[in-house]
Amino acid sequence: MLVGVSLAFILLMKPFFGPIFWAVAIALIFHPVRQKLAGRLGDRPNVIALLTLTLCLVIVIIPVLALVTSLVAEGVVVYQKIQSGELKPGEYIDQVVNSFPAIEAFFAEFGINFTDLRDRAVSVFVGGSQLLAKQAIGFGQNTFQFFLGLALMAYLAFFLLRDGNKLIELMIKALPLGDERERLLFAKFAEVTRATVKGNLLIAIIQGALGGFIFWVLGIQGALLWGVVMAIASLLPAVGAALVWVPAAIYLAATGEIVSAVILTLFGTVVIGLSDNLLRPILVGRDTKLPDYIVLLSTLGGLAMFGINGFVMGPLVAALFMAFWGIFIREFGEVDPEPETKLPPSATESQQSGPVDQG
Repeated sequence: MLVGVSLAFILLMKPFFGPIFWAVAIALIFHPVRQKLAGRLGDRPNVIALLTLTLCLVIVIIPVLALVTSLVAEGVVVYQKIQSGELKPGEYIDQVVNSFPAIEAFFAEFGINFTDLRDRAVSVFVGGSQLLAKQAIGFGQNTFQFFLGLALMAYLAFFLLRDGNKLIELMIKALPLGDERERLLFAKFAEVTRATVKGNLLIAIIQGALGGFIFWVLGIQGALLWGVVMAIASLLPAVGAALVWVPAAIYLAATGEIVSAVILTLFGTVVIGLSDNLLRPILVGRDTKLPDYIVLLSTLGGLAMFGINGFVMGPLVAALFMAFWGIFIREFGEVDPEPETKLPPSATESQQSGPVDQG
């Protein structure tokens, strides 16, 4: 009955999975802020939780909402220009190939039809802008649902910030794994969640901001849009933001803007590229850093399972999987050293006193 009722409750909460997840993430990430406020204001849990949530709204949620709104608006403008014929992605690709014929010859060496590849790239670009346009329409039609989810997230985050410690102690009492193990698992969950969400999102924001800045400096159209695309691409290992700025640098070189192409290449390689290597060990930590192939697979799997939230939830689930198995192996996988080869005391005594009575 306990398992059945628990599963029924989980299914009941399934429509609100996104707000619940982000509320838990906010409570974990801003818990150190809450602790500092508690040290200054004393035992005033409601005021402390409200102040912490207000800081979260001002620092994170409101800027993200403004950024997403600008992104959707920029995507609608790009889609309208494509529809009107003002923007022709296929011509840009053709211009690059005409300037660098070796590109087509390179693909031909591997039996790849460059024309088909070009058509697919154009369809992906058009499809992406069309998706943003649909999101704008959908946002207008589902405004109430969106703000309802946002309000639920903020409401739940307030209570988690206020009563989070009590809830954890209650879960420790309820779970049958042993208090020490449960505290270790909860501490690891909090550590991995903070590292994954805070680290990956901050690195994505920094790389997207740097990419959008250099695009704006060089006068590339749609700098905000491409900055956000670079932020999203930076969550993927191996390619990252280079998926955007490398083709842009090639196009600049193809159009004769050699200086801009060199500046973009140097900035992308040195500033954007090294920011990941420098910041990730600091923000994510070496112990919770996942191998690149795990990040790639978990990100793609998270997108398939959780939608847009999968960019964060996929790597988080993978990090928790590896962390919890690491704890399990350390605690239960220890091998006792081989005992010294010697007779037990009873056998020694029996040898001294004579044969043992087998009866």
